Parts: sequence; C-alpha cells; structure tokens
Amino acid sequence: MLQQDKPDDYVIATGVQYSVREFVERAGALLGYDVEWQGEGLEEKGIDKNSGKVLVKVEERYMRPAEVETLLGDASKAQKQLGWTPKTSFEELVEVMLRAEFEEMGVEANEHMK
Repeated sequence: MLQQDKPDDYVIATGVQYSVREFVERAGALLGYDVEWQGEGLEEKGIDKNSGKVLVKVEERYMRPAEVETLLGDASKAQKQLGWTPKTSFEELVEVMLRAEFEEMGVEANEHMK
C-alpha cells in the first residue's frame, strides 16, 4: 500500500464472516473450555459444559445503540490492485490474539492454552 504512486483507501479483510459466539467458542477451546450458550438477549451466557462456570455474559452497558447487524469486509480492490490476499486463518488469528493478551499480562501462554 505504501509503495503505491497514488494514495488510496483499501479494505483489508478475509471476506469471511464470524460471529462473536464463534470467537468465544474458539478462544474457549484453546483454553480448554467447551462453551455452551444458554438464554437469549440480555440473559444470554456462555457456560463451560464441563464445569458449569459462566465464562461470558451479555452486559447491556457494552451494547452499541447504533450497531449494525452484520459486518463483512470486501478486499477485492486490495486483491486486484495490490495482489494482496489474506494469509491468516480465523483460528490462527484467535490464537495470536490470546497469546498477545497473555504476553501483556506477563503470563506464559503455553501454560494455559491447549
């Protein structure tokens, strides 16, 4: 992008959509949890099937009033003009994000991840 003669805007995205639930399930699996969803709306919770521990719950204060229902990036311009293609899978991205969080906390990720 920076090597282009003329500045332009590009969307960098995989073009594949994942939900917050899918992110939580993948992150939970990497941490040894089997996430099961219970309830609906503001009462929804992600619970570990094995221990019954509540791992995630919906909190109204974090809801965005103008949130769109769905977001999906179209990187076709970047692919066409720059030859860019995504190289990181969803699963890899979740793992990279978890490892970064552990690193920021000063904790060894391998001790907590499966």
